[in-house]
Amino acid sequence: MTAETLALVWSAVIVLGVVMYVILDGFDLGLGILFPFAPNDQARDTMMTSVAPVWDGNETWLILGGAALFGAFPVAYSVLLPALYIPVMLFLFALVFRGVAFEFRHKAFRSRFMWSMSFNVGSTVAAFFQGLILGAFIQGFQVENYEYTGGLFDWLTPFSVLTGFALVAGYALLGATWMIMKAEGPLQEWCYGVAKKLLFAVAMAILAVSVWTPLIDSDIAARWFTWPNLLWLSPVPIVTAGVVLALWTSLQRKAERTPFLYSIGLFLLSFIGLWVSLWPYVVPRAVTIYDASSGVASQVFLLVGVLILLPLILGYTAYAYWVFRGKTKVDEGYH
Repeated sequence: MTAETLALVWSAVIVLGVVMYVILDGFDLGLGILFPFAPNDQARDTMMTSVAPVWDGNETWLILGGAALFGAFPVAYSVLLPALYIPVMLFLFALVFRGVAFEFRHKAFRSRFMWSMSFNVGSTVAAFFQGLILGAFIQGFQVENYEYTGGLFDWLTPFSVLTGFALVAGYALLGATWMIMKAEGPLQEWCYGVAKKLLFAVAMAILAVSVWTPLIDSDIAARWFTWPNLLWLSPVPIVTAGVVLALWTSLQRKAERTPFLYSIGLFLLSFIGLWVSLWPYVVPRAVTIYDASSGVASQVFLLVGVLILLPLILGYTAYAYWVFRGKTKVDEGYH
């Protein structure tokens, strides 16, 4: 393979890892965000039980994406980590905090309230800082000679805060639609109502980010609004609006599975919009995937391992979801 082909292949691997992580870990983070607002403690038990067999496996995709970035695009890794060190560490600490709360809450009695609160705080903080990192990434970084030269808090801006709250709302929507599929009775009804409110918030957030992003950089604006790009790219916002409408309709009709699928569709369309805006930069407007690539021999060596491991990860992930398919019963859950 040529260096250019390998860069494209590794970009696809990283995108796959990020997309799978956002979708799979997104809905269980969403459950944590919704946790204190659930109707009662039995509903909270059902919410936790619905993801107990899969939540830690979902985070495998985060490791895959991070390791692939380090191995295949070390220049990008060396720029992004110093630029985002504080939000990345807060995000990871929140994930650890949530994981501990997840394990302890099932066994705690007197301290159950504390672990329930910890599960909510860890999930919300993790989701917020993921979104904040995304916003900082879209804005770009101050880079000279492939080194980060910006300030310690350049990642903290009004735009990154907006994307942080937007991702919290998006994950909560994923969590609500997941529980529509997994729950029955009063909890399911509650999730229908919550999902409608969250859909409005997510739609407004997508609109705000979509309007703000081209204002950040003239190159992004030109990519979307010059001819003939305007013609070729116009289906993206049109289809997004259609998916929002379809999701609302499915919630009104009390469908069980399609709301979750439409929610995933909104995330995928958002990724497409992000790809259109930033390609081929791995560090926006500073370093492309071709500039950041490691040596051909290193990429080929790592690719052999990925080609072996990736089918295994996909296989056990699919098997876990297949085994624990259907409605969640608290007394039959895996803890």
